[in-house]
Amino acid sequence: MGTLAAQGATALVGLVVTDAWVQMKQGRRRVVRWLSRRGADDELDASRVELEAARGSGDEESVAGRVAADWERRLLRILEEDPEAAEELRRLLDEILPGTSYDIAFDVRRAAQTAPGAQPDHLPALTGTFSNRVAELDRLDAVCGAPGRVNLAVLAGLPGVGKTAIACRWADKERDRFPDGLFYVDYAALRDASTVGAAMGADVSQALAGILQALIGSDEHIPASLAELTRRYAAHSRDRRILVLIDNVTLPAQVRPLIPSGPGSTVVVTSHSKLGELVALDGAELIALKPLDAEGGLKLLADRLGEPMVTADRAAAERLVELCGGLPVALRIVATRLLSDEFLTPADLVGELEDEAERLDGMSLPGGGYSVSAVLGPSYRLLPPGPARMFRLLGWLPAGLFDAGAAAAATGVDLRTARRLLRELAAASLLETERDGRYRMHDLVRLYARERAVEEERAGEETALIERVTIHYLVLVALADRAVRTDRLRVADLTTLLAEATDPFATAAGPSALTWLDAECATILAVLRAAVRHGLHALAWPLAEAFTVLFLHHRYLGAWKESLELGAEAAALAAEASNNPGATAEAVAGEARLRSLLSRPLMDLGEDDRARTEIERAVALAESTDRLLLRASVQEFHGRCLDRFDAPRAVDTYRYCLELNQRAEDERGEALALLFLGSAMDAQGEHAEALAVLRQARASLLNLPEPDVRMAGRALLAAGLAHDHLHRTEDAVDALRTAAGILREQRATSYEADALEALAGIAERTGSHRESARGWLSRAVEIREASGSRRAEELRRRLADLS
Repeated sequence: MGTLAAQGATALVGLVVTDAWVQMKQGRRRVVRWLSRRGADDELDASRVELEAARGSGDEESVAGRVAADWERRLLRILEEDPEAAEELRRLLDEILPGTSYDIAFDVRRAAQTAPGAQPDHLPALTGTFSNRVAELDRLDAVCGAPGRVNLAVLAGLPGVGKTAIACRWADKERDRFPDGLFYVDYAALRDASTVGAAMGADVSQALAGILQALIGSDEHIPASLAELTRRYAAHSRDRRILVLIDNVTLPAQVRPLIPSGPGSTVVVTSHSKLGELVALDGAELIALKPLDAEGGLKLLADRLGEPMVTADRAAAERLVELCGGLPVALRIVATRLLSDEFLTPADLVGELEDEAERLDGMSLPGGGYSVSAVLGPSYRLLPPGPARMFRLLGWLPAGLFDAGAAAAATGVDLRTARRLLRELAAASLLETERDGRYRMHDLVRLYARERAVEEERAGEETALIERVTIHYLVLVALADRAVRTDRLRVADLTTLLAEATDPFATAAGPSALTWLDAECATILAVLRAAVRHGLHALAWPLAEAFTVLFLHHRYLGAWKESLELGAEAAALAAEASNNPGATAEAVAGEARLRSLLSRPLMDLGEDDRARTEIERAVALAESTDRLLLRASVQEFHGRCLDRFDAPRAVDTYRYCLELNQRAEDERGEALALLFLGSAMDAQGEHAEALAVLRQARASLLNLPEPDVRMAGRALLAAGLAHDHLHRTEDAVDALRTAAGILREQRATSYEADALEALAGIAERTGSHRESARGWLSRAVEIREASGSRRAEELRRRLADLS
C-alpha cells in the first residue's frame, strides 16, 4: 500500500497544478468524486494554492516535496481505513496515467584504431538535432579563440541541461582548428559511482595515459606515476594544437594534469559544479548553462515532433516546456512518448506529467543535484513489459557503460533479445548508444532504474544478477588472459566454466585481448567490487587472478592494487566459508597467489613494508599447500622483493624457487628462476657463475614450446652486464648489442634502453667504440624521454660530453 500511496501522491501533486485538474473538477470526473467522498478534494485545492504560491517565490522544490509527502501519508490512511479503496485508486491512476535461461553471451568488438598519421579523434558521435544554443556556442567561440595561449572553458549547469551536447557540437564545428587531435575523457566512465571516497589519482592517470598513448601512437612508453605522466604529456603537447573535452568532472584536480602546453590548444570542461578553483587560480572562463527558455523548449519539441504537432496545440506544448523546467533531457523524453503513442496528445500528456521538483528518494548529485522523477516516471510506466524489466535490471549493473552481452547476462535473456530490448530503450532516450556499439545509462537514470528494481523485483534478484554478470566477465577476462599467453600460472580451475564458451579473441576479426581489457578496466573493477559486496567470494577471487594479466602489461597501479586486495580478501573468505575440501584448498592457493602478486604494485607505489608483509603471508600460505608451481612462483616474487632489501637472501630464495620448478618439471618457471638467480648472483659479485646461469636461462627460454623471445633478450642483457663485470669488453659489447636489437623488436624499449646505456658506459669508460656511443646514447635518450624517465636529463649530459 505504501507504493500505491506514493504513486497516487506523485500523480495528484503533478495533476493539481495543471488546467486539466480544473477541467476534471468542472466535469466531476471519477477521481474528483473519489476524493470528494473522502473529504479530500478541498485539501487538494489548498495544496494547489500552496504550490502555485511557491512557484512564484522560487521555493517550489521544497514545498512540492513536503506537499507530496503529506499527500502520501493522507492516501495511506485512506487505504488503511478502506480496503476497497486500493483497487479504486489503482483504476483511477490508470485513467490519469495510462499506462519476465541464462546463457553466457558476448558482444565484444575490436576497438576503434587511429590510422597511422591520422588525426586522433576521440569525440563522441553527434546524434539527433541541436537547438537554440547559439549564444552559448558564441560564448565558447569568444572564450576559446585566443591562438597564443591555452584556452580553458568550464561549462557548468544541472544534469541534463545539455553541457555535453554543447561542448561536442562546438568541438565538431571547430575541429579544423586542432590539427593534432581531438580527445574526449569521461570521468563518469572511469569511476564507480557506488564507491565513495575512492582514490581519484588512478582515474586521472588512466585518462592522461589514454591521451598520451594516442599522441605517441604507441603504449610502450606510458609511465606509471601521475607525476611522470603529467611531465610527459606536457612535453608531447608543447608543439601541438589539440582539443581536450573533459566530461563529468567533479574536482579541479581532475582537470589540471590534462591541460596541454601547446599555444592554441583548448580544454573544455563540463561539470555540475562551477569549479571555482579553476576559475580563480587557473584562468578558466566559466560558462553557466541555464535550462532552455520557452522559445528554446518549443523549438526543441518542434524539432523532435514536427512543427505541425506543436502548432496544433501551442498552449499544451508551452505547458510541457514549463513542466519539464526547460531541461533538454526531460523534453526529449516527453517528445519520445508523444511519438511512440499515436493516441497520446500534448494536452493529455500535460494532464499526466508530474511536477519536476518531486524527488526520487535518496537520489541527488554532489553540488545540489537534481531530480528527474517527473521525466523518468511516466516514460518508464509506458514501456512494454520486456524493455521495462531490462531497464530495471540495468539499474543494478555495477557500471553505466556496457555492451549487449553484459545486458543479456544481467537480464538472463539471449543476445538477440537483449539487442532488441536495448534498441527500444535507446529509442525511448533511456539509453545512449556509443560509437563502439556499447550503451551508456546516465547516472541519474541508472539510480531511478535501480529504485524501480528494488520496488518491483523479487527479493534476492540483485544478488542473482550480480552473480550472472560476474560469471559473464569472469569468462571473458579468463579468455583474454589465455589469449595473451597460454603458459602462465593459474590457480583457479575454470575448465568447466570455459568449456562451452565461444572465444571472441580467437579470431582475426575479434579484438585484441589487451585492448579489450584496457577498455573494460573500469567496468571489470566495478563488477569485482560488486561481487565482493554481495558475498560472491568464490567468483571474485578467480576474476581478480585473471584480471591481473592487464596490469602485467599496463601498470595502472591503483586499479591493480585494489583488484588484488579485493581478490585476496575474497579468497580468504571463500576458504573460510567452503565445506568442500578441494574448493577450500584452491581458495587458500588463490589467496597465496594474489598476495604474492600484490607485492608488486605495493613496491612500485613505495609501500615497501606492506609489500613485505603481503609476500611473507603469501609464502606461508603457499608452503601450506602441495602445489609446487604455486610455491615456486611465490618464491620468485619473494626473491624480487628481497632484491631490494637483502641481496644474499634473494639468491637463496631464487635457488629454492629453481628447485621447486625443477621438481614440478615446469620448463618456463625453471628458466625464469635461472634468469633472476643469475642477475642476483651477478649483483653479489659472482660474475663468472652468474654468466653460466644466465646462458642456461636464455637457452631454456628459447627452447620452450612457446619460445619466450622477450625474456630471452633480457637474459642476454644480463649476460652482457656479467661480461662487463668480468672485464670482457668485446664479449659484453656483442651481447649488449644483440640484446638491444632483440628487445627493440619485441617492443621492450625500457630494457633496450638499459642495454644501450650499458654499451655507452663501456665506451665512456674504456674509450672503445666511441664512434657508436653517440648513437647508443641518442637512442637511449629518445626512449627515456618518451617514457618520462628522470634519467633522460643525465643521459643528455653524457651525450653532450661525447661532443
